[in-house]
Amino acid sequence: MATLIANGAPVRVPAVPVHAAANAEIVARLERLPVTPRLMLIRVIVGIATFFDAYTVLAIAFAMPSLVGEWKLTPAEVGVIISAGYIGQLFGAVIFGSLAEKFGRLKILMITIVLFVSMDIACLFAWSGFAMMAFRFLQGVGTGGEVPIASAYINEFIGAEKRGRFFLLYEVIFPVGLMFAGIAGFFLVPIYGWKAMFVVGLIPSILTIPLRYLMPESPRWLASKGRIAEANKVVKLLEDDATRRGLTLRAPVLRPLDAKAAVRSDWRELFKGIYLKRTLTIWGLWVCVYSINNGLITWLPTLYRQVFHLPLQTSLAYGWITSAVGVIASIICALMIDKVGRKPWYSAAFLLAVIPLVALTSLGATSAVQVLVLATIAYAILQTISFSLYLYSAELYPTRLRCVGTGLGSAWLRAGSAAGPMLVGFTVGDFGIRYVFSAFAAVALIGGIVTVLCAIETKGRVLEELSP
Repeated sequence: MATLIANGAPVRVPAVPVHAAANAEIVARLERLPVTPRLMLIRVIVGIATFFDAYTVLAIAFAMPSLVGEWKLTPAEVGVIISAGYIGQLFGAVIFGSLAEKFGRLKILMITIVLFVSMDIACLFAWSGFAMMAFRFLQGVGTGGEVPIASAYINEFIGAEKRGRFFLLYEVIFPVGLMFAGIAGFFLVPIYGWKAMFVVGLIPSILTIPLRYLMPESPRWLASKGRIAEANKVVKLLEDDATRRGLTLRAPVLRPLDAKAAVRSDWRELFKGIYLKRTLTIWGLWVCVYSINNGLITWLPTLYRQVFHLPLQTSLAYGWITSAVGVIASIICALMIDKVGRKPWYSAAFLLAVIPLVALTSLGATSAVQVLVLATIAYAILQTISFSLYLYSAELYPTRLRCVGTGLGSAWLRAGSAAGPMLVGFTVGDFGIRYVFSAFAAVALIGGIVTVLCAIETKGRVLEELSP
């Protein structure tokens, strides 16, 4: 703190950190960097871990039709087992997001990876619905921490002009992981049983552990902690990678940084000033989109099997089709969102998704084909939001709050993801399938209204300018 004299009285004001100017220089050098092979490598390595996270989300959905018969599970028990992973993710997102602000992105990222890999192995030895629920909860703690940290980490390497496309082409790996889980479920479960889903999922996760040593720490995080020499070393590594390939680096454009950009993080700041509205808005978007999409994608194979009495392999194939269409929609979003913008895209997607969901309600969802076509359309539209909200969340907060803000926001993702499957389980059992889609339509409408009224636009703006 420093002391100034105002109107004859001493006033205490925060002192500007001595490394603020160096921090601004690090940011300016990062903003002018092109996308180099080293940045691509970072994206691929983190993407492998995210692929596994996505795969485990849906692995239980494709294992569940077999487990229902083997363990004699009720619809409510199925909903609880599916939701256990999301409840664990809620805890993981909050706990590990805070730790990543204090100890760095890479150290905490590795802890989360080891945790969810070990719990995937444990799922192979589950002997009952309760055991699977417990292992899925602990696995969720790991996966809940991994994704928000990975999202903040990748965002902190890329300049404003390329951030949306670069990040979302990484994030596409999430719906690809969902789709791969569908392929594995279709071919493996009928022949080898439900345990095959968890065995296959171990392969990408094990690869991530040694590859982690090829990744540098986030230079933005290092600079914000006053570790300027380390941050400079990382940025120089990236600059040298560009110049060795004959790329010309434009002169860095220095932008004045707010003094708070280099101060210690305090989670309470999420609920003050400009960040209060942003925090509440992103929480609303997470809850709305994930309660619908995870309710749909995790339950559809079981609904096809139990409600429409389709053969197991047909049920799994229909579930895979929904995942595949979601991947196509995600790629389109990744290529276009830097041009369209976040707010108009999300507003349109929420409101358009209401149409097929209302159509299913009015038609009564009386056939598997109706559900396949209309639920897939709704899922694909909303998937463009759900897979890109990590990009948007990371843009809303400064470096000192990015992991904890994204983590707390994605904790509501987990809450929505837990509520969605349970909503389906209890609604189908008590009222019938058509009312599931009417509830989802209402949630999508709420998401659209929140976006139109409260969301801000972030495309093409430097992170430090968006969030002082």
